[in-house]
Amino acid sequence: YIWAADTKLCRSDFWTKMPSSTAFDPSLLPDLLPIYYKRIFPYNQYYKWLSYGNVPKTYFPHREISFTLEDDIYLRYQSFKDQEEMTKEIQRRCPHKIDIGAVYSFRPKDHRTVSVFTPLERELVFDIDMTDYDEVRTCCSGADICTMCWKFMTIAVKVLDAALRQDFGYKHLLWVYSGRRGVHCWVCDASARSLSQAARSALAEYLQVIRGGDNQAKKVEIKSNTLHPLLKRSDDICKKYFEEIVCEEQDMLSSPEQWNKILNLIPDQSLREALEKSMASCSNSFQRWKTIETEIKKIIQAGKLDYKKGMRAHLLTEIRLQLLYPRLDINVTKGLNHLLKSPFCIHPKTGRVCVAFDPNNADSFNHLEVPTLSQLVEEINQYDAGKSEEERSAVPEYKKTSMKSSVLCLDVFLNDLAKENAQRRLEQTDQKKDF
Repeated sequence: YIWAADTKLCRSDFWTKMPSSTAFDPSLLPDLLPIYYKRIFPYNQYYKWLSYGNVPKTYFPHREISFTLEDDIYLRYQSFKDQEEMTKEIQRRCPHKIDIGAVYSFRPKDHRTVSVFTPLERELVFDIDMTDYDEVRTCCSGADICTMCWKFMTIAVKVLDAALRQDFGYKHLLWVYSGRRGVHCWVCDASARSLSQAARSALAEYLQVIRGGDNQAKKVEIKSNTLHPLLKRSDDICKKYFEEIVCEEQDMLSSPEQWNKILNLIPDQSLREALEKSMASCSNSFQRWKTIETEIKKIIQAGKLDYKKGMRAHLLTEIRLQLLYPRLDINVTKGLNHLLKSPFCIHPKTGRVCVAFDPNNADSFNHLEVPTLSQLVEEINQYDAGKSEEERSAVPEYKKTSMKSSVLCLDVFLNDLAKENAQRRLEQTDQKKDF
């Protein structure tokens, strides 16, 4: 009822179709998106992020923002001079999906009229999708995702966040739920945004621990006797979750087909065959893993390693990392002009908001609790019930919903980023004075 004044947003059958629960009905998307973009989308924070303090002033106007409209109509190379123009166009188009691209040498909407149109900067981005874990997860496959396999995402967030901060010194990392089956990371430090494609490729390759195609069994090789800090730190994180995920929830050693996938990661054929015989006598995955772990440790402690056969000191670390280390789509990271789904747009199939979240709270983040469009509208209705127009208008719409915590997370991120923007603005002013 609170939308009654917005006649353009309502159809006569809208509220008869509106579900009473928070489940999302994709057929409501044309009705709900106009409400979302008019009332809830955090335009102020969004512009504040992408303009980076307007240093330089062309930063936002030269940014590509693409829309996917109803019926998969794709609009690339859009750009906007300011927040007002962007807001008007988003509300007019009501895109089913928004993607963010690079900052170019000219305004993207003028790309057909200029002779040199090249990407200059963009955030360093990472895309982790649950479908890349299908060879190790047993609870779901494809687009399906549950709270058990979401723990792979939790590990990915912790491993990457630590690596980017500790190994590269980055501070401004925006973590976003993709809306369905994965997470995105936007590294927004000025030094990260200005990386060349070659530098992005080198950084991506550094973080790419799992290598090899579907036909390759062993995809993690640690040939040095000394464990690299990245691998040591990542293994420490994986250890905390290993038995819970591998032995209990995913039950990865529950059958000969399953346990042979792990045994095939052991290069020594005689050890592999001996372990295979002992698997049947164990009653569960936990016992089978303990047997594997114990026998490998015996060989390592006895110094009976055969490097020619691939039996190295960090075999257990190799196995743990292959099963749990983040599976990166490094082509997304390497490409300077690669488009990535925008935070706070809506996934058209799930209806969920692509919310920002705090990586420090990755363990408690539940993707199934991320609000849907229909849920947001219902929450606002419940909040406004019985209140006067003055009381309703005094509170921003998103603060009436479960999206409030995500926007607050973005506010905290922007406050930290503002300090760097202010420093860059001061340096730019000093350079002009010197000139």
